[in-house]
Amino acid sequence: MTAYEQPHGGHGVPHRKSAPFHAITPFTMLDFPEHIACILWIAGCNMRCGYCHNPQIVLGKGTIGTEQAFDFLRSRKGLLEGVVFSGGEATTWSGLAGFIRQVRAMGFAIKLDTNGLRPDVVESLLCEGLLDRVALDYKAPRSKFQKVTATSAFSRFERTLDLLCKQERVPFEVRTTVHADLLEEDDLLAMASDLSRRGYRGQYALQQAISGPDRPTLGDLQANPKSINVARLTAQSPLELQFR
Repeated sequence: MTAYEQPHGGHGVPHRKSAPFHAITPFTMLDFPEHIACILWIAGCNMRCGYCHNPQIVLGKGTIGTEQAFDFLRSRKGLLEGVVFSGGEATTWSGLAGFIRQVRAMGFAIKLDTNGLRPDVVESLLCEGLLDRVALDYKAPRSKFQKVTATSAFSRFERTLDLLCKQERVPFEVRTTVHADLLEEDDLLAMASDLSRRGYRGQYALQQAISGPDRPTLGDLQANPKSINVARLTAQSPLELQFR
């Protein structure tokens, strides 16, 4: 899930044959650095993170078909520079690579937001040269990965992380969403150290989970009970941190 924008309704009506998209955010200047972009939100996810505040995307079905999405992108040629594929989890859609090929052929740059559980898909997209930027969500250290994500697939996530760290063509960022009921500051420092050991040299982005009575989450979490100690994390992290 992207760090900046949130989906705000569909663009168009349900498509009879194929409806992979939950919604389209028609304009963002935040989510794809140095690009004016839109966001295509792909329905479905292979994680069940308790702090997720878009359960309708994770659990629901798409309402926007591929032709409707293409129509939207055609109407934005010359106005937008990039397309962000987010979700849910974009790599769960079997038609992702073929759709991206066509979007690139229209002249758009491509950014992928991913949780890393499909290293095979990410590797294929990288090898084919279909990506211009990646944002990878580092959900939790191995010891807490299942607690946070409801999956035990940390090994698949770290394959994606290592794959991205070992390549130099496509810029990528790593980010973690923090809810104090799930992650402690020592967990964040351990994750920063793990990233450093693997060769990651970019900024490590930390973003506070938003939850509470007016912001229901997938796991019905209470309001985030405390903020993180920015001074301590900045002083002890081996990586430069970005707080969002």
